[in-house]
Amino acid sequence: MNEFPFSNVIVLAIIVLLIYGIFFLVKQQTSVIIERFGKFQSVRNSGLQLKIPLVDKVAGRINLKIQQLDVLVETKTKDDVFVRLKVSVQFQVVKDKVYDAFYKLENPQAQITSYVFDVVRAEVPKMVLDDVFERKDDVANAVKSELNEAMQDYGYDIIKTLVTDIDPDEQVKISMNRINASEREKVAAEFEAEAERIKIVAKARAEAESKRLQGQGIADQRREIARGLEESVDVLNNVGINSQEASALIVVTQHYDTLQSIGEETNTNLILLPNSPQAGSDMLNNMVASFTASNQIGEAMKKVEEEKKNNKSKDEE
Repeated sequence: MNEFPFSNVIVLAIIVLLIYGIFFLVKQQTSVIIERFGKFQSVRNSGLQLKIPLVDKVAGRINLKIQQLDVLVETKTKDDVFVRLKVSVQFQVVKDKVYDAFYKLENPQAQITSYVFDVVRAEVPKMVLDDVFERKDDVANAVKSELNEAMQDYGYDIIKTLVTDIDPDEQVKISMNRINASEREKVAAEFEAEAERIKIVAKARAEAESKRLQGQGIADQRREIARGLEESVDVLNNVGINSQEASALIVVTQHYDTLQSIGEETNTNLILLPNSPQAGSDMLNNMVASFTASNQIGEAMKKVEEEKKNNKSKDEE
C-alpha cells in the first residue's frame, strides 16, 4: 500500500492556509478595516471579500448598528440637593466616516461618557430640584447638542439622548412624599368642608321650605275653619238664632267634639280645670249664660237705638 507523500500534505496545508487568508466574510451592518504592512488600505463592507495573504490583514471591525450607552451622573442642584441622573445616549458610526471612527478615537464610549458628565454637571446646578424633573428634556437636548458637535469629527452621529432616571437622595424623597401627602390631605379636607357646607345649606333650605309650607298649611286651615264658622253662623241665623247664640252653640259643639276626639285615642292623658264634673258643667253653663247675656244686652241696645231714631223722626215732623 502506497503511503500519502508528506510533501503532498504540506502542499495541501499551504493551499488551505492561502484560501483562508485570501477570503473573508463581512457581516451585515459591519465594516472591516484592511491594512497593508501596517498602513491603511481600505474599508470593506458586508459580503465575501478578498485580501492578499501575508500582505493584507484585518485591522479591526466597526459596528454600524445604533448602540446605546447608559451613563450615571451624580451632581448637585441649585438648592443644594444631590441627585443621580441616568442619561442614555444612542449613537451610530457614520458609514462614510469609518476611518475616522477607527483611527481617531481609542475608546469612544469613554469619550462620550466624559462629555455627558461635563454637560450634566454644567446644566443641573442651574436648576432647583423641581425644575430638574420638569426640564429633563432640556438637559437631554443640551447633552445631544454638545455630543453632536464634538463627536461628528470622530465619525459618530448622536441619534438620541434621554434622561431616563432622576434619583434624589433618600431623605429628600421622603420629604417630597410627605409634602405631597400633606397637599393631598389639605385638598381632601377642603373638599370635605365644602361638601359639609353644601349639606348644611341644603338642610337649612329644606327646613325653611318645610316651615313655609307648614305655615301656609296652618293659614289655609284657619281660613277654612273661619269660612266654616261663618257658614255655620249664616245657617243658624236663617233658622232664627242670632249671632251671639250661634257663637255660643258653636263653642259648645266644638268643646264636645274635642272631648269625643280625645276619647277615640288610646294612651291619651287629659287634664280638665276645674277637675269636677259639676265644675265643668258650671263652666259650660256660665259660657252659655255669658253669651246669652251678651245677646240680651245687644238686643236692648238695638231697641234703644231704634227708639232714638223714631223720636228724632217725630221731632222733625
